[in-house]
Amino acid sequence: MSESSGAQRRTAGVRDVAALAGVSRQTVSRVLNDHPEVAADTKERVLAAMAELGYRMNNAARALGTRRSRTIGILASDALQYGPSRSIAAIETSARGAGYWVSAAFADAGDAAAVVSAVDHLIAQGVEGIVVVAPHARTLEALDALDVNVPVVTLHSAGRGSRGLSVDQAAGARLAVAALADAGHTRIAHLAGPADWLEAESRAEGWAAELDARGLQPGPVIVGDWSAGSGYSAAAAVREAGVTAVFAANDQMALGLLSGLHEAGLSVPADISVVGFDDVPDAAYYWPKLTTVRQDFDELARRAVAALVGGADAAASDLAPVAPELVERESVAAPR
Repeated sequence: MSESSGAQRRTAGVRDVAALAGVSRQTVSRVLNDHPEVAADTKERVLAAMAELGYRMNNAARALGTRRSRTIGILASDALQYGPSRSIAAIETSARGAGYWVSAAFADAGDAAAVVSAVDHLIAQGVEGIVVVAPHARTLEALDALDVNVPVVTLHSAGRGSRGLSVDQAAGARLAVAALADAGHTRIAHLAGPADWLEAESRAEGWAAELDARGLQPGPVIVGDWSAGSGYSAAAAVREAGVTAVFAANDQMALGLLSGLHEAGLSVPADISVVGFDDVPDAAYYWPKLTTVRQDFDELARRAVAALVGGADAAASDLAPVAPELVERESVAAPR
C-alpha cells in the first residue's frame, strides 16, 4: 500500500469547491444558503463540484455565519405508540425535503420539569422551530407555562391550542361508526383509548356524536390502553354487552379484540363487526382484514414543517385539520 493511499483523505472545504467550480468562495456560500440571486447554471456547477468532492456542509459553522441552523426540534412526550412514532419519522422526512434537519428530545408527559428541560435543550441547539408531539394534556399544560422564542406547533393534540395540528379525530370516529350503522348495526360499543390521551377523548366524542346524529343509543364504553392485550381482555365485556358491533380506538386493540372474540367462539363479522383506527401496515393482514380509519401522517408532517418554515406567513390551510379516510375491508357485515 502506498503512502498516499494509506494517508487519511483531507475533508473538502468551501475553498476546494470554489476552485473546482471556478467561482468565488462567496458564491459557494450563497449556494449553501439558498441565496436567490445565484444564476441557475452557476448553482448547478457548484452543486456538481460538491458532489464530486464529497463536500459535507458544517451546520454549526453555517449557523455562526448566517444565524440560521436550518434545524427543527422535535419534542415527544410519547413515541412508543404507532401514531406518534410514525409522525416523528414523517417529520424528519418532510424536514429534509425542505432543506432542514431535526433534533429530537424526549420527556415524560407527567413530569413538567422534564418537558421544560427538553425545550431548553432544543433551544440550546439553535433550532428554528419546534414540533411538539403532544398526545397528553399534561404536555400542553407544561408548554403553556413557557415563553418559547421560536415558532411552535403541536401534533396529536386533537387540534388543541392556536397552532395545534392534527388529523380530524372526531371526524374519523364518525366515519367508523357510520360504516357500522350503514351496515345496519344499532348496538355499537366503543373500545376506547386511555382517558389521558387527547386523541382518545376526541375519538370517543366522535363515536357518541355520530350515534346521536342517527338517533341511536350508545353502547358501552370499554377503556383499553392501546395494546392488543387490552383489546383481548375487552372481548369478554363485548360479549356480555350483547352488542353487534365495536368501534375500536386503534388497530392494535382491534387486533386483540378479534383474537378474544375468536377464542370465545364468535365470528367476525358474522356475529360481531369491528372497525379500527390508524390503518397500521398490518391491518390488511388481520383475520379478517380490518376495516379501519386511515390517518395521513405524511401530510400532517408536511403541514407542521410548512407552518414552522413559513413562520407568521404560514398558509391557513397548513393549520387546518387533515381529513381522515375510511378503508373498507372485511371486518364489517350486516348484523344477523
